[in-house]
Amino acid sequence: MSMAEALIAELTQEAGTTRRQLACVPEDRLTWTPHAKSMTLGQLALHIAQTPGQVAELISELDIELPDFGERPQPSSTAEILSALDESIATATRKLQSWDDSALMAEWKMTADGQTLMALPRAAMVRAIMLNHWYHHRGQMQVYLRLLDQKVLRPDR
Repeated sequence: MSMAEALIAELTQEAGTTRRQLACVPEDRLTWTPHAKSMTLGQLALHIAQTPGQVAELISELDIELPDFGERPQPSSTAEILSALDESIATATRKLQSWDDSALMAEWKMTADGQTLMALPRAAMVRAIMLNHWYHHRGQMQVYLRLLDQKVLRPDR
C-alpha cells in the first residue's frame, strides 16, 4: 500500500465519523459561542468540514508564503456544513491520489517575509494538520455540544 492509499483510507474512515458528529450540530445554535474570543459553533463546524480540502490545497505548492486566512465564515445551516464536508473530502482525496510517495516525501515549506515558518515533508503536513488538527477540532466541537446539552456521538456509532 502506498502512503497516499494509507492516508486516503484514514481520511475516508474519519470522514464518516466527522459526518456523524457534524450532523449533531443544531441549526438553531450555529451562532452560539462559549466565550467572546471563541469561534461560534457554526464557524467551528464549518472549519472542521473544510479542513481536509483546504489543507490539501495549501500543500499543493511546495513553497508558499503565509496566506491571509481572513475571517471565518458563519454558515447558515447544517446542510451547508455537510455539503462543505463532502466537497472538502473530494478535494483532499483527489489531491492525495495525485501524489506518489516521492511527492508526499517532498519538502513543503511556508515562509513569511523571507523567514521559514515551517519546513517538513508534505506527508507530515497531511498527518499533522489535515488529520491531527482535524481530530483536535472535532474534540473541541464535542465540548461545545456537551455545553449545549446536545447529543454527542461516539466515533464508532
